[in-house]
Amino acid sequence: MHIFLVSAFLGYLVQAAPSDLKIRWCLKSDQELRKCIYLASKAPQLACVKRDGSEECIRAIKEGEADAITLDGGDIYRAGLTNYDLHPIIAEAYGEETCYYAVAVVKKGTGFSFTELRGKKSCHTGLGKSAGWNIPIGTLLSKGWIRWAGIEDRPLEEAVMEFFSASCVPGAPKGSKLCQLCKGDCSRSHKEPYYDYDGAFQCLKDGVGDVAFLKHLICYFEKVKYELLCKDGTRKSLDDYKTCHLAKLPAHAVVSRKDPELAHRIFQVLTPLKDLGLFSSEGYSVKNLMFTDSTKNLVLLPKATDSFLYLGAEYMATIFALKKDNASPAINWCAVGHAETAKCDKWSINSFDEKNGFRIECISGQSIEDCIGKIMRKEADAMAVDGGQVYIAGKCGLVPAMVEQYDEGEEHNFDVSAYYAVAVVHKDSGLTWESLKGRTSCHTAVGRTAGWNIPMGLIHQETRDCDFSKYFNESCAPGADPKSSLCALCAGSGKLVGGKEAKCKASSDELYYGYAGALRCMVEGKGEVAFVKHTTVQENADGKGPQWASGLKSADFKLICPGGSAEISSYSTCHLAVVPAHAIVTRPEMRTEVVSVLKEQQAKFGGSSNDFSFKMFQSEDGRNLLFKDSTKCLQEVPPTKSFKEFLGESYVAIMDSLHECTGSISAYKKTFRPHLATNILGIN
Repeated sequence: MHIFLVSAFLGYLVQAAPSDLKIRWCLKSDQELRKCIYLASKAPQLACVKRDGSEECIRAIKEGEADAITLDGGDIYRAGLTNYDLHPIIAEAYGEETCYYAVAVVKKGTGFSFTELRGKKSCHTGLGKSAGWNIPIGTLLSKGWIRWAGIEDRPLEEAVMEFFSASCVPGAPKGSKLCQLCKGDCSRSHKEPYYDYDGAFQCLKDGVGDVAFLKHLICYFEKVKYELLCKDGTRKSLDDYKTCHLAKLPAHAVVSRKDPELAHRIFQVLTPLKDLGLFSSEGYSVKNLMFTDSTKNLVLLPKATDSFLYLGAEYMATIFALKKDNASPAINWCAVGHAETAKCDKWSINSFDEKNGFRIECISGQSIEDCIGKIMRKEADAMAVDGGQVYIAGKCGLVPAMVEQYDEGEEHNFDVSAYYAVAVVHKDSGLTWESLKGRTSCHTAVGRTAGWNIPMGLIHQETRDCDFSKYFNESCAPGADPKSSLCALCAGSGKLVGGKEAKCKASSDELYYGYAGALRCMVEGKGEVAFVKHTTVQENADGKGPQWASGLKSADFKLICPGGSAEISSYSTCHLAVVPAHAIVTRPEMRTEVVSVLKEQQAKFGGSSNDFSFKMFQSEDGRNLLFKDSTKCLQEVPPTKSFKEFLGESYVAIMDSLHECTGSISAYKKTFRPHLATNILGIN
């Protein structure tokens, strides 16, 4: 019988030779191959390719011998490395759950806590897998309970062997203590009975191990006999995974080569199979074949998604911790546009010291969205962004590390780190907030707080209409579709940037970008209202501004707000909102280093009267480059303060309202955490 099955499999593989029309799925076991053959009988465009494990499948897809496989976070990371460059294209969805939880499961009454795991026997889903290895081992490393100095000292596996008395870690070196408890060949395949989620649970159920590291979405037999270990040392029931887990993880995802057309074809082939057993492994003797059995639906991801963006900053921090991939002495600062890059380069040169070398190094990004992605991928470390971008960066797993402070002598008053979003018009214009519809408008950029999120959020609350191009006749809103009326008033730079015209580009390459740019847009007669911050007019008028503003007087402008108007200086009584200050965002594991370097840098370059030619909070070839020019100092954000607490309840409410309009989100949310996209699955 065995020979017959092998012959049948080989015959099928020959028959299913790849063609341009077939999607070749990579399988890791005979059971998966049997399921694939069944599904292929229902979908002629599906073909099956067998390899010995996830790594072999990743290599096969890279080399064009296969097209797709579903992987967990650990393998998604590996597949996304430069030597493979595969991308997640389709995410599993688990009903109401858009992610899953990594948990530590034990038998009830065994009497030990998470803080007492040393010397216990452990069951893992597989080496390098998310819930079974990366998260629990990363957590134990972060607590200092597993002692490891890094790969230069010894392999991580050796340190884990010292911590647990014995383990089953499928994929670990055969003959080691990490394979001691395994029942089969200790391979990362279904040849090992204790492989994957159900295998690790079986290892615990059989009494072989004391603790099993799993995900919460598996079927526990005799549920009342098991409990979860919580990181705080307590135990809870299996149903309490939302408050007792090691980490929340992105869903498993299908990976393939970077090819949007191929991704679309894969999704088309899979869609009709959802009701024909795609998410069931019943009858194949093992579970989670091709897809996890808890999957309810599939979500096609945006084409810009890569593994780093999909996994998110928090998960990537765990991966880096497992590799002891320590930060260099320098902070890689992300700059957008030529003017910012030039200022950053000057900062970098001045930051050099004999002890530490360069403390600041510069990375160029095409846009703020691009920079956020670079920070998540560890290609950059930090940048200053406004509140709207803090909101997006926070959704992506980044954290606010420091905040700009705009008042002298207030370094220890965190609450004053805020400013007013205002609407400025010419004093004799006769315009009111209520008469703005059908007029022309100037915005700092799409997605920016004072220039877009606040005014358009208020307009959306009034009209409930997401097509903002209908509200104003024409606008300059850098970052919008260059062909739309929202870009009609923009000026560009008069030169090509990266081979393209910079008109409506969300960077300093667009003359009407940013606070000063939006005011200039109105001053030069393009727009009738400018949405800016409360200090913009005073910073540019009365002889304080650049050449284009040389004739401006503050008295020639006024503020308009719902229900009234006021002098420029009366922003405290006539404004659209009090909004959070700009903040420096970074990855969680880089927060301490970023704060330390920036405190050191502002001690040298922060004051306007410092002896250096470089000044952090002054811009020579533009306005508000890298930091707002009105910044007096940077203040540390308390490490316990989340991005939502930093932004404040009212601002988050406006952002949530605005984000009902998917067209108004300059691709941030869907690009960076697609499995949490509001219009698909809901953001947590």
